[in-house]
Amino acid sequence: MTPTQLSALLVELLSLPAETEWVEWKHNNDNPDMIAERISALANSAALHGREFGYLVWGVEDGTKKLVGTTFRPRQSKKGNEELENWLMRSQHPQVSFQIFEWSHQGVPMVLFQIPRASQAPVRFGSEEFVRIGSLTKKLKEYTEKERELWAILSRKPFETGIAKADVDGPDVLKLLDFDRCFKLLQIPLPTDQQGILGKLADETLIVPKPGSRFDVTNLGAILFASDLNQFEQLGRKALRIIKYKGDGRTNTEREWRDAPSQMGYAVAFEAAVAFINSQLPQNEPIGQAFRQEVRVYPERAIRELVANCLIHQEFSVTGTGPMVEIFDSRMEITNPGEPLVDTLRFIDTPPKSRNETLAAVMRRMKICEEAGTGIDKVIEAVEAFQLPAPDFTAITTTQPGFTKATLFAPRKLNEMDSKERIRACYQHACLCFVTGSRMTNSSMRQRFGIEEHNAAKASRIIAEALDASLIKPFDPDQGKKYASYLPFWA
Repeated sequence: MTPTQLSALLVELLSLPAETEWVEWKHNNDNPDMIAERISALANSAALHGREFGYLVWGVEDGTKKLVGTTFRPRQSKKGNEELENWLMRSQHPQVSFQIFEWSHQGVPMVLFQIPRASQAPVRFGSEEFVRIGSLTKKLKEYTEKERELWAILSRKPFETGIAKADVDGPDVLKLLDFDRCFKLLQIPLPTDQQGILGKLADETLIVPKPGSRFDVTNLGAILFASDLNQFEQLGRKALRIIKYKGDGRTNTEREWRDAPSQMGYAVAFEAAVAFINSQLPQNEPIGQAFRQEVRVYPERAIRELVANCLIHQEFSVTGTGPMVEIFDSRMEITNPGEPLVDTLRFIDTPPKSRNETLAAVMRRMKICEEAGTGIDKVIEAVEAFQLPAPDFTAITTTQPGFTKATLFAPRKLNEMDSKERIRACYQHACLCFVTGSRMTNSSMRQRFGIEEHNAAKASRIIAEALDASLIKPFDPDQGKKYASYLPFWA
């Protein structure tokens, strides 16, 4: 990571309400045994919390989170006669490929250890495995419930290969799954007999054949093609919920999606879900030269992609909750259980990492969502075409389990947006320009917000705000402002 990227990561970590079980602050404590224990604890706790990495940061005062800098220089430090980094790597079992970063942030020296989550077995230092309990580092064996949970996570099979209903005969399989719609969506010719249909469903790993002409229905088959998810005990609460509220709060429910498709598998119900969402949205009525045309306030392309992402990237192991779309007068929130595996600032340019890769692949194959890595780009592109406020992508880490939320906002004038909203729009515009092979300029920003040319200073002020927030940077720092162009901070 570059110094700019490291500073952006630090700012994100500092925004957490307090030290978490996957982030720990230090000032100058460079005791090798302490560091080795923390690597074990943070690797294990990152796995427990569904995070790709844990972080050990020097230069921050614990409690106040004040930036104080550090004198710790890990690459110059030793344990006995051995380099510290090598000793730390050798002391962890299984070995942890952590990375060490040293840089200057706001003029003070900082150190960050990025520690990958445990993947095969709990990470131990010496003969002990450690874990974070709140802000404390403890021996894992002292917390048997945590130890069982960690082993369950590490040994977990992919969700899609799990069995949703076992030992079902052939005719009942065809009642449980909407096989006709399945074949149409997958663009496979429908066989003429039951045996052929079951064989094709097995080929697609939607069912698993068993002796005696019996079958197990996989989670993949049920979650995508169930005629009724309530027929699958573990999946009934995973149906997509859509709620329309009156006003901008949750106290007055106006309507909830309860049509027949609402309890069907995601692939079977997807078009009906999008149609219901659209039916609940307010409309603009631009008048053309010869006709009046009704236009929904949110672009359907953005809705389709965000709903598909919500379904695909959820954490299915979280019980009692599922994906949800909530429609308010001034916004729409799309939420799924599970914290994102990619930094929300990098949704636009980074191919998504999914907990459910097979599910994602099948959804793309059915063209329910975009190819990997392009979906959010299309969302931003559609939002800009409608000149809407920038969508907000949020990782909700203050609750257990964590959630991922995408928010679309209804039309609002530029002078009604606050600084945070303007900066977010500027950053996303810079990202979109970069991934489409161009660069953001004052002119492109004016077009994004519908600013007239004689008010170019407005666009300049927004760009200046984004520069101050370190979310964009000049392409050529020596170029005059009149012809300046800009890149996202990570480019």
